Amino acid sequence: MTTQTSPTSGIAQRLRPFQQHPQRWERKRSRAVHGGHVCCGSGCANGCEPFLIREQAGWGWIDWSVPADGSLPEQPHRIAVFTPIATRSQRLGLRWLARRPAHRIRLGPVTVRPATAVVTALTMIAATLAIMHGLPFSIVVPAAALAPLLVEHLPERFDARASENVRIVQAEAACRYLQRLAALHTGLVEAALHSDRYEVRRAVEVGHHQLFDMADLLQRRDTRSASSELIARERLMLQLAVQTSRIVTPMKRDASSDRQDRLGRQQPLGPYPPQLRRQPQPSADHATPVTTKEETHMPQDGPEQPTREVYLLFAHEAYYPAPAQEINTSLVAAASLLHPHVRQPDGARIHDRLTRGRRPGEIVPLSTLTHELDGGALWPDVGDWAAVTADLLQLIQDRECDGLSLGLPDIARALVCSGPQSEVRVYDPAAERYQAYGAADRIEVLAEVGRQLAWAEAGCTLWPGDGLLVPVNPGETK
Repeated sequence: MTTQTSPTSGIAQRLRPFQQHPQRWERKRSRAVHGGHVCCGSGCANGCEPFLIREQAGWGWIDWSVPADGSLPEQPHRIAVFTPIATRSQRLGLRWLARRPAHRIRLGPVTVRPATAVVTALTMIAATLAIMHGLPFSIVVPAAALAPLLVEHLPERFDARASENVRIVQAEAACRYLQRLAALHTGLVEAALHSDRYEVRRAVEVGHHQLFDMADLLQRRDTRSASSELIARERLMLQLAVQTSRIVTPMKRDASSDRQDRLGRQQPLGPYPPQLRRQPQPSADHATPVTTKEETHMPQDGPEQPTREVYLLFAHEAYYPAPAQEINTSLVAAASLLHPHVRQPDGARIHDRLTRGRRPGEIVPLSTLTHELDGGALWPDVGDWAAVTADLLQLIQDRECDGLSLGLPDIARALVCSGPQSEVRVYDPAAERYQAYGAADRIEVLAEVGRQLAWAEAGCTLWPGDGLLVPVNPGETK
């Protein structure tokens, strides 16, 4: 099985408008079209804002634009996430804030809320009647002027107060990331509706916290500067989704793969959850306890295995373990660089550079190390990266360590092999122009690799191998 990754749209599950109630989307869209609110792009007047349909959720709301061609929008216009620790009064304020967006009507040179126009008309009638019944102007006129002002401005004050407990994301790239996490969290919420297990309810709580933290991060920083944190949080959300789905509806695939293991059949290389590895059975005279994969994570004859949470992603010459299955990129735990079958001390030095200052769960392409080493000029001072990656690939093929084997498309592989700020240009003969892929597309490729890694690590983390050597700076990598 080959993992296909695309650097453009469609690489992950997308949250669609009113997935559980598509008829509601059709009704609201038809109402918007008949009301003439749909923006037609370049034909719209200056300052025209798109008509938004608000979909409310227990964790926040999503604002969808209405395409003029009648299709579903590819991504939300705006996503809002409530704080997961709101008090009762704060929840009431958030419900007020999540109401349907107020439309404004134009009255001459100004635009006002419909409620303001209605209250103004009613106030003028009431003021006229009050004056006819003898009430003084000094009371009627201030009251008539104050009522429309309150209706127009009080909702904004309430919105500002309630918005302190919500994080709203509107930038295109940020919405794209948050949309994927919202899709995963929606799956957790739906699973909790059909299960009373504590683990499922707890997964929903953790997912809400992750969604809120992600929205808060995207409000303060752009996707490039926060790429490593975005990938790590998305991997955690995917792990929650995988584990929850296995609790609610156990996968039949697990049982079939176990039967294949007992029959002694070898699974092809690919992004599979790590299986228990057993040593060949010795003779009865020299029987020894069976060693499982979980036991190999314990210290063997060296120090505690360091920084298994950091991963190295490297491209290599393609090979074909099965017909129509291409493997051209692999990912291993950083500790695999300390394997005795890897060229040393080059592997240990690269391990030191790889883990220095990284965040747990970070996926580091080899090209990123090249970029950090002055574009590769300092590689001779660190080690022979080509020999080390060749040894790592041999370890994966010999099953002496776990590896995530990927068959990336050409553009995704080129982005992985390029530096963090590099650009890949591809000529499109149909359009007779060049298509540029940059840092944002590279981050999306790494995010997709992170999702595949989360599936693979749903059972346990990648096994770096046995008998690992002492790291170069053990005090810094623990």
